[in-house]
Amino acid sequence: MRIALGIAYRGSAYNGWQSQPGGQTVQDQVDAALSAFADQPIRCVCAGRTDAGVHALNQVVHFDTPLVRGDEAWTRGTNRYLPDDIAIQWCRFVTGAFHSRASALGRRYAYVLLESRVRPALEAGHVGWTFRRLDEKALREAGRLLVGTHDFSAFRSAECQAPSPVKTLRALEVERRGDYWRFDFDGDAFLHHMIRNIVGSLVAVGSGLHPVAWIGEVLEAKDRSRAAATFAPEGLHFLGPYYDPVHAIPDRTAAMS
Repeated sequence: MRIALGIAYRGSAYNGWQSQPGGQTVQDQVDAALSAFADQPIRCVCAGRTDAGVHALNQVVHFDTPLVRGDEAWTRGTNRYLPDDIAIQWCRFVTGAFHSRASALGRRYAYVLLESRVRPALEAGHVGWTFRRLDEKALREAGRLLVGTHDFSAFRSAECQAPSPVKTLRALEVERRGDYWRFDFDGDAFLHHMIRNIVGSLVAVGSGLHPVAWIGEVLEAKDRSRAAATFAPEGLHFLGPYYDPVHAIPDRTAAMS
């Protein structure tokens, strides 16, 4: 039996998603909880890895097991073994044709940024921060230059293991809500640190350090040294992947607005 789960987590206390020898990752916690509930070893496969400090609202994983339990049992039973900052949101029984990573048609992320003279306190760990005033028109115009299929080498970390830097960014929306900015990304896949590097460069444009056209020049240069510094991980939220409707995989959770 193949099972798919949707997982929400606060990434602040973890060294990212992928299992590591030290055990302080989200996958280590999830695999241990699933194995405890099933009373047999289980190792899951995720739709997209997240870095240390990055959060997820609907991370999708799958695993195979001979154990027969109801969907609510897998959800509530596994949550009994998880820490408070990680929780299974839903469970679906899927066919062997479904693969959380390979079946994904795209992935969505949101970066939440506080524009304030002083650093965040209550929101610390959940938002990025800039003390500079941002220009909404410049942010949106710069963002539009990145939409489409491009070589995103200029926004790729040196540690990136993707076989190709060419990705398709289907949408990049910028919205202001009071003193908060939200950058929504929709793409087929993303390079390591790609979103955080883009946000850093957009903030450089929005704060007037560079003109809008600079983003296009950086993109065309394909040179990481030309772009702005990598922005903080705290504001990045993995909204989750999406799939062909035939798989009946939820693309939203209660925390998503």
